[in-house]
Amino acid sequence: MMDIHQILKHLPHRYPFLLVDRVLAIDKGKSIRTLKNVTINEPFFVGHFPRRPVMPGVLMLEAMAQSAALLSFASMDVSPDDNTVYYFAGIDGARFKRPVEPGDQLLMDVSLARMKAGIFKFNAAARVGEELACEAELMCTMRTVG
Repeated sequence: MMDIHQILKHLPHRYPFLLVDRVLAIDKGKSIRTLKNVTINEPFFVGHFPRRPVMPGVLMLEAMAQSAALLSFASMDVSPDDNTVYYFAGIDGARFKRPVEPGDQLLMDVSLARMKAGIFKFNAAARVGEELACEAELMCTMRTVG
């Protein structure tokens, strides 16, 4: 379990781009379950879409990638520093199954499928209740910059 204060110590993202509110469960080296509370106050709802607000699919993918980053850091027992950046390396098989709207809670389940040569591959799914909203295979990598 991690609350927002612990998440802020592990992810460089900040408002309006921090898309994980809580870690509900984590099994280091295996899987993570996270939560994003979706509120009408999200800045993207102003333009997506004014008459029928829907969370953009790319932001659901980003929320799952942030969850994957938290799993990676926990699995390696490291915390990111100012010289470490966690990047998307690829997205495969992304599917969007239902809209995510204000008031929904997005539950994300991410499992580590493989780690090889600094590339992490994850299976990720986001649900609202029991309904699948989004799924994808995510590839991410950590790089030192500076």
